[in-house]
Amino acid sequence: MLTGMPSPPAPAPAPAFAFQAALWRHEGGGGAWWFLTVPFDVCDEIEEATTTRGGFGSIRVEVTVGESVWRTSLFPSIQQRSLILPVKKAVRTAEKLDDGDLVSASVTLL
Repeated sequence: MLTGMPSPPAPAPAPAFAFQAALWRHEGGGGAWWFLTVPFDVCDEIEEATTTRGGFGSIRVEVTVGESVWRTSLFPSIQQRSLILPVKKAVRTAEKLDDGDLVSASVTLL
């Protein structure tokens, strides 16, 4: 180790965003999909903080709902005019979530 050399700065924490939204079900594509719609104000903040996007304009995130934590992507939705967050069955079961429930979520950009 070199002495007298300053340590590199710690990386900035990844931006995180918290919101509440109602869980809703979409039928199609061979089955049912469940989503949260990101509120417009939070959507704007996420889009401003996003530097890279994946396929279909997706944004990679780590999500926390209750005690459940998982990685997924937010997707732009023309119908919702916002970003939507898919909520997988394991999370819905673990957190006892059903259609129309108000869900508190936190997403951290990856």
